[in-house]
Order: sequence, then structure tokens, then C-alpha cells
Amino acid sequence: TLETSNFAKSSKDPNAVAISRGIPKWYTGRRYLALAPSWALVKIEDEALFRRLFHEQVLSKLDPETVFDELGHDAILLCWEAPGKFCHRRVLAEWFENALGVTVNER
Repeated sequence: TLETSNFAKSSKDPNAVAISRGIPKWYTGRRYLALAPSWALVKIEDEALFRRLFHEQVLSKLDPETVFDELGHDAILLCWEAPGKFCHRRVLAEWFENALGVTVNER
């Protein structure tokens, strides 16, 4: 099942997929840049504004079913934020949940 996590916790997992613009120097796993917010979006601190712009600029251009299939149903989507902090991976999880009826848990 699709999951989310961060580099510190899950980067060594063979199903890990980085979904951020920048990655740790030591990370050698898969990347899926289509889900990475731009640097301008990353700098936005207002959660509601970030959500709106991320949907407009990124998610509206993608088909959730295609992305889900390309990632693999057992992918672990990674970025930098610690669990519990607002992050685009939670927005992605909600996007998949709403569009596909799947559950995406944080690891």
C-alpha cells in the first residue's frame, strides 16, 4: 500500500521514492520529480495558500491513477519534513485518497 515518510526514516527502503526538488547527498533511490513542488512553493508558509497553489500548479496537471501506477502501489513517498509537520506529502496522500479511494498512511 502507498505510504509517506521522510528521508531520515525511510530512505533505505527499496520502495522509497523521493518527491522533493532537493535530496540528501547520500540518497541514491528513485525520484519522481513531477510531484515535487517548485522552490517558490516550498517557501510558502501559509498552509491554505500552499495547498491551493500546489493543486493548481502541480496536481491539476497530473492524472492520479497514472501517477499511482507509475510510482507502484507499494511506494513510500519521501521528502524532508518530520512526521506530524505540514508537508506536501500529506497533500499528495489526500489527493490519492480522494481521487482513488485508497488509504495512504504516514510511516
